[in-house]
Amino acid sequence: MMTLGVVGLGRMGAPMASRLVTGGYRVAGFDVAGSANLAPPGVTPVASIAALAATSEVVLLSLPNGTIAHAVCNALATPGSRARVVIELSTIGIAAASACAATLAAADIAYVDAPVSGGVAGAAGGTLTLMVACDPDRYRLVEPILRRFGSNLFHVGQRAGQGQAMKLLNNFISATALAATSEAAVFGVQAGLDLAQIIEVLNVSSGRTTASSDKFPRSVLTGRYDFGFAAALMTKDVQLYFESSRAAAAPDGLAESVAALWRRFNMACPDADITALYRFLASEERAQ
Repeated sequence: MMTLGVVGLGRMGAPMASRLVTGGYRVAGFDVAGSANLAPPGVTPVASIAALAATSEVVLLSLPNGTIAHAVCNALATPGSRARVVIELSTIGIAAASACAATLAAADIAYVDAPVSGGVAGAAGGTLTLMVACDPDRYRLVEPILRRFGSNLFHVGQRAGQGQAMKLLNNFISATALAATSEAAVFGVQAGLDLAQIIEVLNVSSGRTTASSDKFPRSVLTGRYDFGFAAALMTKDVQLYFESSRAAAAPDGLAESVAALWRRFNMACPDADITALYRFLASEERAQ
């Protein structure tokens, strides 16, 4: 039976590893914060990347950023590694994905660019969306693995970075929708409207977005601000989108403004959930 390795056993990596175990795979797991403490039931914790690479033919990465992902790829591309395929599930940007692919190719290891969308609930429930870029033969090989935690798989291209491009544009739209909904809701409340009714009206009108249909009802109207995605990560993703669009000479005026807003929010509230953007904008308005 094939052994899979998962590097990164955080909020996303741990439930995805669990889904692989329940799918019948042998799974080894490593996390720099402590594999033994973070490995879910059925996942064999290992003490290092080298130990994971020595036993795992396919390695899945769920990591915070491109710098860490590239360091892990360097560690996997060393003598004694059994890794033949590395699947990138993180959002690390186009340049970082290309660098990871080149590092691994030098060691004859294939790279699959497959960032995910759908949050912790999607990882646990097996309903994530995956935007996969790799050659068609490799896609057919990894598809059964990815379907353990993804119900919406899209083969978006063959080149490393194309999966990242799809994920970045998705997250930019999501971040923009949340920012626009939050600013508009603050305006409405300032005009004397009821916040809950604002959201109710939006959800049966042309202003409806996933922010109004999901994020506000679940996490803003309840006052919990606990949607489950960190503002720091959204800020990183929007900044990556802005930098990538500028590098490609694509239109980026809106991206520049949205990225600046998210940077300002993250600087003021570094540990906040993304939905706390509404509270931040409301407090800014009251301070003026």
